[in-house]
Amino acid sequence: MSIAPFVRIVARGAGRARPLTLPEAQEAMSLILQGEAAPEAIGALLMVLRMRGETPEEIAGFTAALRHHVSGTLAAADLDWPSYAAGRSRGAPLFLLAARLVAQAGYRVSIHGWNSHQASSASVREAIDLAGPAVSYTPLETLSPAAFNLLNLRDTFGLRSCINTVLRMWNPSQAPVSVQGVFHPSYRGLQAQAANLLGQRDLAIIKGGGGEFERHPSKDVAVFGLRDGAHVKHTAAALLDDKRRLHEQGSGVDLRSLWHGVIDDDFAVATVTGTAALVLFALKAAPTLDDANHMSRALWAVRRPPESLSA
Repeated sequence: MSIAPFVRIVARGAGRARPLTLPEAQEAMSLILQGEAAPEAIGALLMVLRMRGETPEEIAGFTAALRHHVSGTLAAADLDWPSYAAGRSRGAPLFLLAARLVAQAGYRVSIHGWNSHQASSASVREAIDLAGPAVSYTPLETLSPAAFNLLNLRDTFGLRSCINTVLRMWNPSQAPVSVQGVFHPSYRGLQAQAANLLGQRDLAIIKGGGGEFERHPSKDVAVFGLRDGAHVKHTAAALLDDKRRLHEQGSGVDLRSLWHGVIDDDFAVATVTGTAALVLFALKAAPTLDDANHMSRALWAVRRPPESLSA
């Protein structure tokens, strides 16, 4: 079956085109993932949606199709943590140490992703061991070669598509709680609405560094999402009075040395503990953001193990 009927729905022209319903979007993406759609039609559909802007129903339908296409391949987890930042502006992935603190608190963390066009110092895969053994990482190309190919159409289009959003929504471990970082703030509400349509009850979304779930410790951070199925918006107050950028070029942080206390960097530590606090609050490990900050700082103070630097 062709996806041409779905392209016609969204691309008929002014006054005639309309958004896809959730079932229509799910059917269209199912055909794409099954390899039953012509590449020209895929490009047409994705680029029309990019120009017009996706709806929550379309994102939810595409995500539902991906979940159905790839199911039961990951162990159960308490927290879903997508990592799909791209670009050369990223610095060291401090959020991996935040994930380690969350795991230290007793939660199973599942990270999945793909990170392109990044320097070695920003590579999630090269630093994933620092997240510790209780944090799992699965690369996109292993989870779903079909979704990986769709994401890489960015190199053909020269533009991102809604696949970037769908992958953040995916939650392949079926965890009850998800955290998502976005680069463009306008997507925070879209993703929360789509998650609600999919039955997700607990979700936290921030504008994070390079699109990762990683907070800036010197700025107030708006946290969108769902809590017990209700739409919420919280403001996480700045933790430091420091005007530097989250990732200053030429000032990389050695994550291993930071974890072991070999280097002292208040800004980097606040990034780690502040990010972990937002996750712990989403997991309801702490009743308030202030309590979550206290908890994450306590976890940092007793972080374990004081291993050798080769660990």
